[in-house]
Amino acid sequence: MARRRQIYEGKAKVLFEGPEPGTVVQHFKDDATAFNNKKKGIITGKGVINNRISEYLMTRIGEIGVPTHFVRRLNMREQLVREVEIIPIKVMVRNTVAGSLVKRFGMEEGTPLPRSIVEYYYKSSELDNPLITEEHITAFSWATPQELDEIMSMALRINDFLTGLFLGVGIRLVDFRLEFGRLWEGEEMRIVLADEISPDSCRLWDIKTNEKMDKDRFRRDLGKVEEAYQEVARRLGILPESGPTDMQGPKVMQ
Repeated sequence: MARRRQIYEGKAKVLFEGPEPGTVVQHFKDDATAFNNKKKGIITGKGVINNRISEYLMTRIGEIGVPTHFVRRLNMREQLVREVEIIPIKVMVRNTVAGSLVKRFGMEEGTPLPRSIVEYYYKSSELDNPLITEEHITAFSWATPQELDEIMSMALRINDFLTGLFLGVGIRLVDFRLEFGRLWEGEEMRIVLADEISPDSCRLWDIKTNEKMDKDRFRRDLGKVEEAYQEVARRLGILPESGPTDMQGPKVMQ
């Protein structure tokens, strides 16, 4: 495998220089974190599964006209994406009461929300990704009002599409996290969906049993984490050809 220069390493992915200007190679790790990096572990084969799931979902989202940074999958653990300027906001779309909504408002987990709720969090692990408002975002110039309107519109459109897609395979999309970036093409700039969409960033429950099929199994020590990720991929029809076999990452240039 070609030697590439590492650009960035996050909790679940490593970014390397792409083969051509304006591209980045996104490598999916098996590392798992929870509670803003306070709990750490390994989910064997997670990187392989998440690469395939994110490829599939990004492609499908692109087909409905939502622009994304995704270009193509390179191998079992890597995909080629366009280089974007990440907007430092985590966009959370909620359809059902779960996670921090339970703790903040004393609501019962699993209660359907009267309508989808979109929340914003400042992207900072050091600050535990605090909940923020539109006023914070625009006042601190993290995004303009026009960009925020575009982000909200895309988030709700993605939610409508993914809710139906997962429902079709017997899965409830409880909530999920999105990230967006600015893609520059010459003097032109547009907002695109970035990062990944996978069981790492979504809460996915079996529609009949409410069994959790996402990273909550790791967060709560429920066991069978690898099996849950594989089941999501199986239902989507995208299990890797040879199973979630481990692959070595690219060598890093110092």
